[in-house]
Amino acid sequence: MATLCRECGTHFEQSPKNGRCIACGSPRLISHAELDSLSIAHIDCDAFYASVEKRDNPELKDKPVIVGGGKRGVVAACCYIARIKGVHSAMPMYKALKACPDAVVVKSSRSKYSEVGRQIKDLMRDTTPLVESLSIDEAFLDLSGTEKLHGGSPATTLVKLIRRIEDEVGVTASVGLSYNKFLAKTASDLDKPRGFAIIGEAEALDFLAPRPVGSIWGVGKSMQAKLMRDGLSTISQLREMPEDDLSKRYSVIGKRLSRLSHGQDSRIVEPGSKAKSISTETTFSKNIRDFETLLHRLWPLCENVSNQLKNKNLAARTITMKLKTSGFKSLTRSRTLSNPTQLAEVIYREAKELLEPEANGTSYRLIGIGTSQFADPEDADLADLLDNSVESFAKIEDAMDEVRKKFGGPAIQKGRTLLKD
Repeated sequence: MATLCRECGTHFEQSPKNGRCIACGSPRLISHAELDSLSIAHIDCDAFYASVEKRDNPELKDKPVIVGGGKRGVVAACCYIARIKGVHSAMPMYKALKACPDAVVVKSSRSKYSEVGRQIKDLMRDTTPLVESLSIDEAFLDLSGTEKLHGGSPATTLVKLIRRIEDEVGVTASVGLSYNKFLAKTASDLDKPRGFAIIGEAEALDFLAPRPVGSIWGVGKSMQAKLMRDGLSTISQLREMPEDDLSKRYSVIGKRLSRLSHGQDSRIVEPGSKAKSISTETTFSKNIRDFETLLHRLWPLCENVSNQLKNKNLAARTITMKLKTSGFKSLTRSRTLSNPTQLAEVIYREAKELLEPEANGTSYRLIGIGTSQFADPEDADLADLLDNSVESFAKIEDAMDEVRKKFGGPAIQKGRTLLKD
């Protein structure tokens, strides 16, 4: 069986009998029947923020590191040592320090992480032009047709890329390799950190069968609970249901679940569009202090951004609200969603929560809303689609969009649009 050394990239037609690379002696070998034929990869850096901090301060190497704010803040990220102690992202800091009192807390440095992420993406694009960024530290890569360019299979090229990331950037990453995006992303979580996992076409159905429905990318806690209440707790149980039945029961996501349960994912790896963000803003004729009045001005901006996302066939993971005070001081507040959205109501709901703490009597002359970290619209609003609120939002907006297409933009509006200042 074809075997690859994950340390030096040496390729063998048969796995060495002693389980070690003949060239470098490393035991980090991977063998798979489809090793040389798969070309869709997902690369995800290991505990990225914490890894960058450990790279920059070698004294932290063997210590539990938490990236985040003060005692009243939350954990932005943590290293694997801290995870073993029970720390996880979004945990209140006081709970994290109770679970891991010897942790070293480091203040988050978004600009530094962004620069490191850019360096990693540049190395990826040196390997293949087909790089689809998912976040600051992860991406899909399509290495089809790169064999002659790099003198080896996509798997061999990926090993060399990971080595470059470690040597030139100083952080580690894990690889998932398969024949589509869904399974590549699934594979990348199987062997962290410094992992390299493969899911081939021949084994995909057997591999997926016993896994919980919650392991499907895009299935959140609320949806998983709904599926389990309906007697669908494993992927094999999903697969047993006809696609039409799943579509009738779960609307648009039912069709997607059916196909993924069969290991099918037709989405291609698409390099990001030139647009980094979509935003709009408005300057008031008179300064505004009142929260409700600010909300009234916020809603049409959310509709505008939502329409742009839909027209450009994009979904956004990050919502950013902008305010400018009467003294011309600007402030921004952002929130990254667990799953991307196209819906005006979801954008408005998140922006409202960002706005509320800032509506403290301060006089504002401008408000704006923006979206970024774009994603495939097929992945939009899926995890919460079975929540009453988001399901309702989706149905109402679909209906309104159809009316507007037929009769024009002002033909139908929400009540809050018509409220007077």
